[in-house]
Amino acid sequence: MCVLGYDEFVRLNERYRVIHPFDAELMDGDGYVLTVKDDVEIRYLEHRNLVSREIVFVPPWYVAHLTAKSRFGRLGLSFLNAAKVHSGFVGRLALEVVNLNDGRESVTVRRGEPFMHFELMRRDGAPRPYRGRYAFQFMDDGEVEMYLELMERDPELASIMDVGTMRELAAKRVRTVEEIRG
Repeated sequence: MCVLGYDEFVRLNERYRVIHPFDAELMDGDGYVLTVKDDVEIRYLEHRNLVSREIVFVPPWYVAHLTAKSRFGRLGLSFLNAAKVHSGFVGRLALEVVNLNDGRESVTVRRGEPFMHFELMRRDGAPRPYRGRYAFQFMDDGEVEMYLELMERDPELASIMDVGTMRELAAKRVRTVEEIRG
């Protein structure tokens, strides 16, 4: 596996809308820095699922790796979710955190604040796109249709993604944070 550099990441984003909305100012080294959708205050020892503002789409020939901005680690936030996003995944990410602040103080993450590094890596072997219940999570109907049209329109994606199956997954998608708690 190999981490995509800046120019390759941007090129891939132009073709596949890997990050939407995309802000070139949030490119950081070899990846993109995701932000959160809403202001969130995390009390001491509280576990929260923060939703990314951006939709991510990991083309089926790649996987994504997540690392937290060190600033939030120094404030006491510990990140609980896996550091990988499956190939073929499309949706907003649920970023699971717990506040372990030494001073037992709340930590606030503001909408649009750089929060989580997102890097793409090429993968070997035949693609097996994500088909789980979190596909298209936290996306509205217009956003879903934008990505389904992309999958239908691009011959390489159309041959791998099975748009009919993706439509079924989109119809059953997770729409609220409360749905992922159960």
